[in-house]
Amino acid sequence: MDGRNRKDLKSGVEVDIVLKKDQRTGRLTRGVVKDILTKSPHHPYGIKVRLTDGQVGRVKKILS
Repeated sequence: MDGRNRKDLKSGVEVDIVLKKDQRTGRLTRGVVKDILTKSPHHPYGIKVRLTDGQVGRVKKILS
């Protein structure tokens, strides 16, 4: 599942995100969602989330 719909995400879900600094390379970072930062129900580049370790990025893949 991709991470463009807010309804697919909730706290505690494992995801792959792209950090701001990795947007050019597309390098993915894996982690567990702590907070959902995007308010709109859909975003074309992925819903922005904060992971439990504090990193912020846009969801590219939902794993669990």
